Amino acid sequence: MNLPGLVDDFLEYLFRIRGYSEETVKTYEIPLRQMLECARLREEEGRTVLDILPMRRVIAANSRRTVAKKLSAIRSFVLYLDEQRGIPLLLEGDDSVKVPKTLPKPLEERYIFEVLDTADPMERLLLYLLYGLGLRIGELAGLERDRISDEWVLVHGKGGKSRQLPLPPKVREALWAYLAVSPSGRYLFEKGGVPLNAAQLRYRVGKLFKARGIKATPHQLRHSFATHLLEHGARIADVSELLGHASMATTQIYTKLGSVKKREEYMKAHPLAVKSED
Repeated sequence: MNLPGLVDDFLEYLFRIRGYSEETVKTYEIPLRQMLECARLREEEGRTVLDILPMRRVIAANSRRTVAKKLSAIRSFVLYLDEQRGIPLLLEGDDSVKVPKTLPKPLEERYIFEVLDTADPMERLLLYLLYGLGLRIGELAGLERDRISDEWVLVHGKGGKSRQLPLPPKVREALWAYLAVSPSGRYLFEKGGVPLNAAQLRYRVGKLFKARGIKATPHQLRHSFATHLLEHGARIADVSELLGHASMATTQIYTKLGSVKKREEYMKAHPLAVKSED
């Protein structure tokens, strides 16, 4: 079995067929290349076994979250071989790793608006699309102008799935202001006809917030989009659809973010929580 060749085929499948970004495909490639260096193939009772225990020993020093992600990439590869190539493979040594759930840390609304007030037209639109629409940075990097109308933006997300997002008035105003100074081009954000990639856009976002003494990432702005919507009463089903989540269970992590705020409001408002005066 030409395992390295099959890995190459799988990565090409993720990029060409599933529509994954180059950055996402890279997160699969790294553990799969590592697997090729360490794993062992053997025949056992008429079945081909892929033993990744040697790899587990190599990555044992990694965090549980990193180990879990690497194992997930290998499971996806084995599933691809079975379902797409008709090559059944028995995976050995892929025992699940329990990963503690960590809540995302949204930015306070006032900090976001402080940065927006100092941004130029391009930077302002960049922030508005991340915070106002909840876009992933990879979705924004390849956004073409003809996908944007007066009312909607058509976004091609993970796995080739598309979703249509409404343009709030302030986002629309920022868009027209930017188009007034950058009227031509295929991509919304480009240089020399080439779209700015995710790393370039991420750097600009980080630099903007750093100038105000704040450490922030595009992913935090997406978290902030979801959290602030829920805190202001949006339905979780609607937020899930706007984010492009495959399952509402993914979105439900954001419902835990407001627990501290809810407690504070309760302690201020409920008669039984108000301290009696002496």
